Amino acid sequence: MTTSSANPTRLVSIDAYRGLVMILLAFNGFGILEASRNFPASEGWQTAGWMFEHVAWRGCSLWDMIQPSFMFLVGVSIPWSLAAQKAKNISIGQGWVRAICRSFLLVVLGIFLISNNKPSTDFSFVNVLTQIGLGYLVVYAVAQSSRPLAPFVSAAILAAYWLLFALWPVASLGPIGSQELAAQLNLPIDRQQLAGFGAHWNQHLNPAASFDRWFLNLFPRETPFVFNRGGYQTLNFIPSIATMLLGLAAGQTIREVPGAFPAAIRLVLGGVVIALLGWLLDITGVCPLVKRIWTPSWTLWSGGLCLSTLGLFHFLTEALQKQILAWPLTIAGMNSIVLYVCYMLLRPWTAASWERHFGPNIFLMAGPALAPILQACFVGFSFWLFVWWLQRQKVFIRL
Repeated sequence: MTTSSANPTRLVSIDAYRGLVMILLAFNGFGILEASRNFPASEGWQTAGWMFEHVAWRGCSLWDMIQPSFMFLVGVSIPWSLAAQKAKNISIGQGWVRAICRSFLLVVLGIFLISNNKPSTDFSFVNVLTQIGLGYLVVYAVAQSSRPLAPFVSAAILAAYWLLFALWPVASLGPIGSQELAAQLNLPIDRQQLAGFGAHWNQHLNPAASFDRWFLNLFPRETPFVFNRGGYQTLNFIPSIATMLLGLAAGQTIREVPGAFPAAIRLVLGGVVIALLGWLLDITGVCPLVKRIWTPSWTLWSGGLCLSTLGLFHFLTEALQKQILAWPLTIAGMNSIVLYVCYMLLRPWTAASWERHFGPNIFLMAGPALAPILQACFVGFSFWLFVWWLQRQKVFIRL
């Protein structure tokens, strides 16, 4: 982890997009999901709440785009990181040492944060930080090449990962059949189980789930690991490497294409094409679009949306020079790791502090039904003020 007291040259579009992601996270979706539960008869509230909740299995909501955006932006930033290393005369060997340390710290920090309020260390590797850490060195290696390898490596990873699932025998998962295994695991009833060829990607009944039933039990645990309630798997980091590589290709495009407007157009149109490809793989039954196991179709769909979103931000802030419109987001994006740690560790304490100093009814000013929105906004704004203060002090904390 490094702390910089100097404000390095930054691309506003990257900080703005990263800031949008962190604002949504730090403000806990503005409490809309929790508030929507107080209006069960309102179609509008239910639709709004759905946008801030992970879909059960197949599909995509706004909230599902948080993690791929985070990972995509890691790849986008690498060309600037390598340029900074070159400017500082950092050798290739020193760069690799830094990359290895960063990868290790991301995994450790992810495990530390996910273990918060648990009786012992939770050796889980599905947190966004651990997923980035597990795949980061592959992305860093591809970034070293003078050739545009990112698209080809991404395609190879996604094809191989698709084959792993497609060839995995549905009727014979491990030592027992799928139906017996499903009964033994007491599968959650809130997850969509797919039929036909899509059954290769069903929750808990796929090769990544089988891997975790072996791998996660190699670590100290209070009880043996059987399944992740949400269906998230350690091996998700493999296809998510393609998400980061897509970000790497986007960063290289911004640096190499002369002019902000042409670069923005390429990003937006390229993102549309890639997202459509992922959608076609889903609707044709080739590969279901499932974020929880990061299927190749999901990688393309979410990666395409990330690419187009970055292009829109690049058009606004770099081509039109309207940075002031993205200023609140930019502040959040400059210290994203700080906001993430605050979100993971300090939300209950911050909410309790507001009630302690301003009274227990501070969040009830608009009525009990809207209290979740006020609480989320008060807590999120507290975190934003802190990173604004860090920015004014020219302090930027990053891994």
